Amino acid sequence: MTADFRVTLLGTGVPIPRPDRFGPSTLIQAGDHTLLIDAGRGATMRLFQLGVSIGKVDALLLTHFHSDHTVGIPDLWLTGWLSSYFANRRRPFNVIGPVGTARLMHHLEAAYAQDIDIRIEDEKLVREHAAIAVKEFTRDGIVYEAGDLRVIAFAVDHGKAIKPAYGYRIEYQSRVAVISGDTRYNANVVRYGAGADLLVHEVAMARHELLDEVVIQRILNHHTSPQEAGRVFTETKPKLAAFTHLVLLASESVPAPSIDDLIAATRETYSGPLVVGEDLSNFEIGETVSVGRLKLEV
Repeated sequence: MTADFRVTLLGTGVPIPRPDRFGPSTLIQAGDHTLLIDAGRGATMRLFQLGVSIGKVDALLLTHFHSDHTVGIPDLWLTGWLSSYFANRRRPFNVIGPVGTARLMHHLEAAYAQDIDIRIEDEKLVREHAAIAVKEFTRDGIVYEAGDLRVIAFAVDHGKAIKPAYGYRIEYQSRVAVISGDTRYNANVVRYGAGADLLVHEVAMARHELLDEVVIQRILNHHTSPQEAGRVFTETKPKLAAFTHLVLLASESVPAPSIDDLIAATRETYSGPLVVGEDLSNFEIGETVSVGRLKLEV
């Protein structure tokens, strides 16, 4: 079996506008299929760096509606419509997500209606290629299926007020990659992550000096600690565990935890293969899972 199943972390960051860690976004390439999970800040720039045509994305799948996961949608949608070698979408923009996705996309269409009209008149672009096709779901189950590729959405727990929130299990031939989405420790991630070749999980951490601050507590209570993520990895036993969406909290006087701190905390509960993701880290999933990274110049 050929290893034509690749997961690339386009953005591994948070709302902080860092040039080295763009907003959350994950590229899935499985045979001839190209999917994107979330479209945070700079997703289209990372696709361009990889040489992946923005217009060739078959579907964008949303985990939830926090702005850091969605602010790149207009760029992906409208830049992908342009008649240029890096774009040139010749079909509607396909978006899949939980209930609320149609509302989001409807308002984006309204916000950019003038731009669309102008480009149709001035550049002779085709209106149908700027159309948006939305599929919403309300429960765990298959949300995308094409050939040997199947994507299953599963509910996660990002906090009482942050609903809906989902992760995704991507099955291609006999291989499995799981993306946790933003979540606290959650049994559904363990259920759908069991036996995955690759499990990509979010994580949040702050130094001890900040743990009494209310704002820090609120953020940490919406995410998974390194020790809790380690429990997930130990219980699911993936061939490779990887971190993305690194919520490493700091203040003006207290620095963020280091990557070494993050790894050490995870090792309290997990001893298996682990990678701390960086933007453009990629994972080739075959008999084994190999790790690579396109070097960034910032």
